[in-house]
Formats: sequence, C-alpha cells, structure tokens
Amino acid sequence: MHITGRFTGTVLSAVLAAVALAAPGEASAAGPTIVVAVNGDDTGPGTLERPLRTIQKAVDEALPGDVIAVRGGTYTLTDNITITTSGEAARPIALRAYGSERVVVDGERLPASHTPVGGSIPRAERGTIHQEASHWRVSGLELVNGPYGYYCDGCDSNVFSRLVTHDNYESGFQLQGSSSGNQILDLDSYNNRDPRKNGESADGLAIKEGSGTGNVVRGARLWNNVDDGFDAWKFTSPVLIEKSVAYGNGVNRWNFPDFAGDGNGFKLGGGSPAPAVAHTLRDVLAFRNVAAGITDNGNPGALTVTRGTTFRNQKTGFDADATGSRSTLASNLSIADGRAAALGAATVSQGNSWDIGGSWSESSVLSTDTGAITAPRAADGSLPAAPTLLVPKDGTAIGARL
Repeated sequence: MHITGRFTGTVLSAVLAAVALAAPGEASAAGPTIVVAVNGDDTGPGTLERPLRTIQKAVDEALPGDVIAVRGGTYTLTDNITITTSGEAARPIALRAYGSERVVVDGERLPASHTPVGGSIPRAERGTIHQEASHWRVSGLELVNGPYGYYCDGCDSNVFSRLVTHDNYESGFQLQGSSSGNQILDLDSYNNRDPRKNGESADGLAIKEGSGTGNVVRGARLWNNVDDGFDAWKFTSPVLIEKSVAYGNGVNRWNFPDFAGDGNGFKLGGGSPAPAVAHTLRDVLAFRNVAAGITDNGNPGALTVTRGTTFRNQKTGFDADATGSRSTLASNLSIADGRAAALGAATVSQGNSWDIGGSWSESSVLSTDTGAITAPRAADGSLPAAPTLLVPKDGTAIGARL
C-alpha cells in the first residue's frame, strides 16, 4: 500500500518526524511523510533514517494527503523543481521544511538564471520552483538565485506560508494565469532583480497577467526589489492585501545600464488599457519607495484602501487618479511623502490625513523608526511588533497598525 510502503523505519522515528513537520495550527499527522535530506539517496524509501536526496523526487512521488519534509541545508539545482500533480481539497499535498531547520533552494546554476539582456525565459523554466497544480501547502523554504523564486501558473486553492524569496533574477514570487483561492502568508521577498530587462519587471510579489477570485496576501514584507514591491499588472480579478509592508523598492543597487525599475510600494494594476479591478488594501505600510507608496497605475476600477500609511515615498503617497476611477480611500495617513495624494474626480476620500486638516509631519507620530518592522519575524512567522510606528500622537484613528 501507499502508506505502509513508506514507513520502513521505527514507529518512534515516524512519530518524531510527524511532530517535527507540524506547522502552527495544523494537525501533526496529516498523512504519509516523505523525507528529503542533502545526504539522502533517491533510490531509498524516503524515511527519516533513509531520506531521498532531491526535492523533485519527493514531489514526483507525492500523492494527495502526503507530507514532504525537507531537512536543513542548501539544495543546489541544475533543473528547476516542477510541481504538476494536484492534491485534493480534503487532502492537500504539503511541502515544508522539517521542523525549524533552514532549507535553502539555490537556482544559481539554472541556465535561465543567466538569460542575457533582451532575452526571454521559457515558461517551463520560470521559477526555482515552478508549479502548475492546486491544493498544495508550501511553507518554510528559502528560494534564492533563480529565474523567479516561486512561479505558479494556473494554480488554485494553495497556501504558501513563511517563504523567503531573495536575490532572484526575476520576481521573488509570481502568481499568474487562471489562479484562484490562493493564500500568500508571511512572505519575505527582497533584493530581486532582472538584469535581462535592466530592472523593468522583478518585483517582490507579482500577481499579474491572469485572473481568479479569492487570492489573499497577508503579512508580506517586500523590500529593496529592483522594480515594485507588489505588482498586479493586467490581473483582472480582485486581490485582497492586508497587514503587509513594501519599502525601498526601485533603487538601482546593481548599477544596471538604462535602468528601468519603477519603484512603487504597491502597484495595483496596469496595461494598455489597464483593466478595471477592485483590489482591496487594509492596514498596509509603504515607505521610502522611489515612486509612489500605493498607486492605481492607471487602473480605473473601484479600489478600496483603508487604514494605510505611506512615509517618505519620493513621489506620491496615495495615487488614485486614473481616468474614471471610482476608488475609495478612507482613514489613511501620509507622512513626509513627495505629495500626500493624487485623486481623480470620482475618487471618494474620507477621513484621511489630507481630509481632516492639521499639519501631518514626522513630529505628529509616536515613532518614525522603521527598524521595528524590519526586525526578524516572530517565532510563528508573524510580523515583528511595531505598535508605535507612524501612529498619530493624538490618537487619531488613521493609518496602519502593525
């Protein structure tokens, strides 16, 4: 049988593996466990005592309900990890780090990581991990130096949690195509760049060029990426983003010639013409981005931005002035941006710092020390506490609370 064939080790080892695998809030025994380790052997059974060597071998063996546990270490790829088998709604497939061990998946040796200037990356080669499947639970992996970090196209009902994607040669995480019902939770994505495009398209997180309802981003930090923190270019269905942070995006740290990075914190659309999409942002913070903190990027849809804070963005804090825009901005705070807001004729603006009067400056808030939100995450993967960051001294209920 599928289950008993895996567990050739001791009962005790199996129990220990299941306990180490359990993600916060999940049952410890979700299904059979396939263990991968850097010193494993792909001809083995994939147990704790005799693990597999490659993540791809475990992915190829996995069936609905299985749990793939990856032991700590660096997994250097010569071909990207490709996921095409779906789990089931009641029996998702899990791919996660073993316990709290640090798992690094390195795509530096992938040919597509070094695509020349002006070149294109074949679809199948996009991503250190390339997924075209649904009902997966992926957590606790660090993806570096790949042609995209994590790339998911045509993916439904997945949960991606506590991933770290940095120093990739395209966007750190990209979801596109017909993809719905996905949750991207507690993502850290930074220092991603695209030398082949001189910085035109590598974002921290991109949900773009596709459609699908029910996609949620929560607890993300997106920083020092060459283009934008978050990009929703040509995605035609609403995305919910909450409790997330974007900062330091759009700086040419790599000395690219003919630099083309945009540098927005949260870019909520775009295209020629840009589709009208009603994205929702709640409790987000954007600071020290080269362009806007939050921008519709020409999206004429009914955006909703509530309790957001922008700080020291070089251009505009809140940009919602697309022709025909029917957006609603409420209870937001702009501090020391190039300008607080750019609003269209039909944009609804209620209770924001620029609406309620007064002088809103760095002296108006309890703290401008952004180091608090850039500190290491809590043990459960949640954002570090920053209870006073950019909070009005007078208690006015505007701006993000993180």
